[in-house]
Amino acid sequence: MTGDAQDLIDRRRLRRRLSFWRVAAIVAAAVAVLGVAAALHYPNGFEVRDHIARVSIEGLITEDRDLLDLLHDLKDDDRVKAVILRVDSPGGTTVGGETIYEAARELAAAKPVATEVGTLAASAGYMIAVAADHVVAHRTSIVGSIGVLFQYVDASQLLGKIGVDVNAIKSAPLKAEPSPFAPAPEAAKAMIQRLVMDTYGWFVALVAERRNMSEDQVRLLADGSIFTGQQGLQNKLIDAIGDEAEVRRWLEQDRGVATGLDIVDRKPADEEHFSLFASARSLAFHALGLDPEAKTLSEALLGAPRLDGLVSLWQLPH
Repeated sequence: MTGDAQDLIDRRRLRRRLSFWRVAAIVAAAVAVLGVAAALHYPNGFEVRDHIARVSIEGLITEDRDLLDLLHDLKDDDRVKAVILRVDSPGGTTVGGETIYEAARELAAAKPVATEVGTLAASAGYMIAVAADHVVAHRTSIVGSIGVLFQYVDASQLLGKIGVDVNAIKSAPLKAEPSPFAPAPEAAKAMIQRLVMDTYGWFVALVAERRNMSEDQVRLLADGSIFTGQQGLQNKLIDAIGDEAEVRRWLEQDRGVATGLDIVDRKPADEEHFSLFASARSLAFHALGLDPEAKTLSEALLGAPRLDGLVSLWQLPH
């Protein structure tokens, strides 16, 4: 019995030592992988060097505070000699487009800024694209959709069919109009139309200023139509057909940016830190044969409890 107890104590000590070295190995691997990930993310290493920053603006446009902070930081970063906005967006909110446009214009006042359009830059996406001083798109990219949209739902007939009445007491007839619970009154439609046309006029004037066109010329294109990159070039909505090579040519030849600078992806701080940490964690766990999906350290070291076949008992792996 004494021997069995001693064996049990020895096994526990061994397990504790093994756990310690596993933790130490995870920390060492994480540090190493973070170094590799950082080296890949910053190809010039940790030495401060000049570069061209590439900022991707993708998906639905919203008032993105992290992106706005990034654009502000790039403006004050002496290592950044120029910025490429890579836009691939169908549009989004007018306030989102306006705030990012203004931040990009402040950036362009400090250093050269060019836009490379991916698949599309439409509506608020196009608004942001023209904040740059040179807009490049592929021949089959989609640009335009200059206009403003306000949508609302009238579910009154549906509610009537299921026997639901929604009543309201309002301080004025236009309060909370249009409402999804009743057809919009004409006064509410007129109010929304005024709102839409005011924003539309601002959008048209913005494009006219940035593309060196008259407002009448822009209004001919600003009926919500979209255009290919080739059509956009013919209509003066973009400056050139091409890709990043054309952007680099313009930066170097027309704006005097030093030749051969690396183009480095710059992302909002939270996204960069999360991406590096997640990559390091996953690679380190795989390298050590641990479960990258583990939620706790004990799960990573010992494995998560599992249901073994048809045995209805939770047990640790052997």
